[in-house]
Amino acid sequence: MPINLPNRESRITLVGRTGTGKTVTGLWHLSNYSMDYPWVVFNFKGDKHINSIEKAEDIDMTYVPGKKDRGLFIIHVSPYDLAGTTKEKSPFESYLLKLWARENIGIFMDEAVMVGNNPAFVWCLTQGRSKNIPMIVCTQRPAFISRFAFSEASFIQVFDLSDDRDIDTIEGFVPLDWDEEKPLEKHQSWYYEVAENELVRLNPTPDMDAIRAVFDSKLQRKWVRI
Repeated sequence: MPINLPNRESRITLVGRTGTGKTVTGLWHLSNYSMDYPWVVFNFKGDKHINSIEKAEDIDMTYVPGKKDRGLFIIHVSPYDLAGTTKEKSPFESYLLKLWARENIGIFMDEAVMVGNNPAFVWCLTQGRSKNIPMIVCTQRPAFISRFAFSEASFIQVFDLSDDRDIDTIEGFVPLDWDEEKPLEKHQSWYYEVAENELVRLNPTPDMDAIRAVFDSKLQRKWVRI
């Protein structure tokens, strides 16, 4: 059956244990977006699939994409970027607030468990639609991230999970009885569109070769800072 995909006004959260295919699927969703505005990709674990997108640009947290920037901008986040003090925000939180203030920019988070309940993360989730901040959030531990990642999501995509706490969290937001359903096969997922209250089982998305080809066609050249 046809399904709706996330758009510029949407937020999608993808969950699943390691190796289930959620990051590749997140990148597939990202490849379906327009690249006529910037996306910042937070690569918390040095994912090889993210790093393989040839025409994406590596930046650090000193650079916020400007009005003329287009395409993908990858930030490799270190533990030091997440460490704040009682008096000062962490570099990550400060940077995320800059993206929130900039507006009109997409955010892709590869492993949101590293963010947890960060206030800037919550601001982007709860105000993303009004500020034109589409978000793609991936995590292997849904029980340990902000519940706003689910309550504010337009779509939730669920891959295989093994921890009861994670399953309980998902069952609180998705009309899914985990014990009653036929187990997911490799790289299959449950895809839930919140507004329509529709849940479907999806087969695996295209592989990274196909996804890279789409990015290559949309990212016309290696990005040059203006």
